[in-house]
Amino acid sequence: MTAASTIKTWYLVHKWTSLVCTIFLLIICLTGLPLVFHHEIEHWLDDAKPLSDVPANTPPANLDKLVDSARAMYPGEVVDYLFFDPDEPQVFVGMAKKPGDGQVSGHAVRMDARTGDVLLDGPLYTEDKFSFMGIMLALHVDLFAGLAGELFLGFMGLLFCVAIVSGVVLYGPFMKKLEFGTVRASRSTRLKWLDLHNLLGIVTLVWAFVVGFTGVINELSTPLFRLWQSTELPRILEPYKGQSVPSDLASAQLAADTARKAMPGNEVSFISFPGNAFGSPHHYIAWMRGDSPLTSKLNTPVLVDGRTGELTTVARMPWYLTALEVSRPLHFGDYGGLPLKIIWALLDLITIVVLVSGLYLWLARRRATEARINELIRKHQAAAAPQRNPA
Repeated sequence: MTAASTIKTWYLVHKWTSLVCTIFLLIICLTGLPLVFHHEIEHWLDDAKPLSDVPANTPPANLDKLVDSARAMYPGEVVDYLFFDPDEPQVFVGMAKKPGDGQVSGHAVRMDARTGDVLLDGPLYTEDKFSFMGIMLALHVDLFAGLAGELFLGFMGLLFCVAIVSGVVLYGPFMKKLEFGTVRASRSTRLKWLDLHNLLGIVTLVWAFVVGFTGVINELSTPLFRLWQSTELPRILEPYKGQSVPSDLASAQLAADTARKAMPGNEVSFISFPGNAFGSPHHYIAWMRGDSPLTSKLNTPVLVDGRTGELTTVARMPWYLTALEVSRPLHFGDYGGLPLKIIWALLDLITIVVLVSGLYLWLARRRATEARINELIRKHQAAAAPQRNPA
């Protein structure tokens, strides 16, 4: 294969992978902007009661107090989970009509982790999905299409990564006769945008590839977690096979204490109660996180017997779920606080310009090609028309 044919092949790969994914990548980039600042936006839109003004060294309330308060508010429901906010001293107590029904009837009561005061009695998850941030998240993750939407957007992200690689291959031959960063502003509009498209694309190359690749991994979160549930979890739960969800549960505080003893130096980030749709029918599963910038993003499940509160096992996460957990904060720039988020947002805006300019270049080239073809047709028709005899 000659060099010219190789470049033509890469050009076709870049052209079609870019065209197929551009519209969907624009949706992802536009919805990704508010999601980068989701902590700040949710805090701004939050209508919960303020946290109690108590001394900074106030110890956390007993978890059973929080659980009992939520049950008192909804006596006909069951506790589905406890979520511990990593940024604020507050706990979300998830409730559902029955065990395993959280996705349909679930909602959460937010409480002050130190005093147990109710801060917000949240809406159903199905209603919250249509809030502003809920819509942004759904469009970004699955286009309101569930698992099929997740896999589709994951494929679009994969095409985006291929488009980036093919763009890098083409950049060298294209820039052979031009200095880096050249934008021929005095030439045609199309040529000016071509130079700008190439410059912005190569400048954001590493960031775009990292965000695109981690986005693909994130879109696989549902099948990857289901893989763990169908392979690793059944082996752990084999001795409890056939047993129903316990009606008389051990203390939630005891379950948390047991998990902390099993993994000293770690904190509880989430506790799924027995019967949770993504947990165990017989166990509390306490998800433990470390205290360093990296380990705080990594969770390890500790299974605690739902009846006795005794440790069952510490289930080490497989490599693919570890990769997933690392990719999530990296995808949204959630490692370095607000400054990194601002950088992520600026790079996101530049990527939007690259996508829109690529679409414009394709349309402009297509119009130019059609114009040339029409001109050739007119010339051919004029040449083929019979000549009139002079009067």
